[in-house]
Amino acid sequence: MRLHHKLLLAVLTSGVLAASALPLAAQAGEVYNREHDQQARINQGVRNGSLTYGEYRRDENHLARINAQRSADLRHDDGHLTAGQYHQLNRELNNNSGRIYYTKHNQVHQP
Repeated sequence: MRLHHKLLLAVLTSGVLAASALPLAAQAGEVYNREHDQQARINQGVRNGSLTYGEYRRDENHLARINAQRSADLRHDDGHLTAGQYHQLNRELNNNSGRIYYTKHNQVHQP
């Protein structure tokens, strides 16, 4: 039952992330695609048991903050990212990618 709740939460969260980004997807390009790929990696970790619920929540929260920043940047600059915003988001996504890798491979698994 616990795994069922995790999967449901993962599906709902990924849906919210995707829905919130859809109108801006064409403008955000690579950053949006990287967020989408990282969301898929988190969901895969939940499905295969390599992420605990706490790890899942932390990874989701980090990704949600990056998504919120991207959305705010796009709204602020008429649907475009400045070079600085783009580089900052990519740095954050690089860090987040490493964090996801670590939490998926750290020998802590779902019970």
